[in-house]
Amino acid sequence: MSLARLVQRRLIIVTGKGGVGKTTLTAALARHYAESRRRVLAAEIVPTAETPSQLAIALGVRGLTEEPQRIAPNLSAVLVTPTAGHHRFLQASLPIKLLADTAMRSQALRKFLSAAPGFSDMGVMYRMLDLLRLPNPAGGHAYEIVLLDSPATGHALALAQIPEFLIRVIPAGPIRRVAEEGLAVLTDPRITGTLIVTLPELLPVTEALELQEGLTKHRLPVSAIVVNRVPNDPFSKEERAAVSEVLSAQGGLVLGARELRRIERAQAALAVLRERATADHVVLSEVEGAGSHATLALLPAL
Repeated sequence: MSLARLVQRRLIIVTGKGGVGKTTLTAALARHYAESRRRVLAAEIVPTAETPSQLAIALGVRGLTEEPQRIAPNLSAVLVTPTAGHHRFLQASLPIKLLADTAMRSQALRKFLSAAPGFSDMGVMYRMLDLLRLPNPAGGHAYEIVLLDSPATGHALALAQIPEFLIRVIPAGPIRRVAEEGLAVLTDPRITGTLIVTLPELLPVTEALELQEGLTKHRLPVSAIVVNRVPNDPFSKEERAAVSEVLSAQGGLVLGARELRRIERAQAALAVLRERATADHVVLSEVEGAGSHATLALLPAL
């Protein structure tokens, strides 16, 4: 089954270590679903609105803001920041919108919300829920699919843990209600799916398996582990053995020897994944180019 058909959810969280290609995958999936006439929002979690957007580069647009902007038919994109989430939470909780605007202009309050344990992640979670709730004037939700590009492994785990943490420490009130809603959304496999992106090497695959275990422990559904940039293996088992014999006879000093070793490492890593993964896994071959060119090159594989 193709990756795009495997992940049929309203909220798709794409996570993994830096440099594995998760932002490119987020952009490619967003364009794929938009071309399939689904209303799509591609979202990138960043610390502040001034942070350079890697998702903008992958989508081939000049930049993104904290408010969704349409960048192609059926496709919008946005930056998800803790500040935007805090602001929207205060707007929803305070009786007068002006009070929320005034409160967010307070440097002391902004520093507290950023520094207090769990509050930064709560802001991200609330903004995520807020974007999922946005209405469509014609009925239903504004976005049928929200793809969330998580900046690092720890952020996905934080999203999984923060609702449980808030429910434990806050007995009642609006923050607890947000935490309960967040927990319900994040743990519902009919709504949410997580993609763990990794590379075809033993250490990255081992880290992806550990992340799968952590997310599963906190009941965040893992739809698939995506092994990105897998080198093409043109050899049968017998051909590879023959080539290895030739390389051994030549002391490895043959053009292409390094590539063959890379293919062998990739095959070994995939064998570990097949043995230990409880989620489905998807293999994506290497593509040429970078930025939006890599995004477009990846589209046919989805």
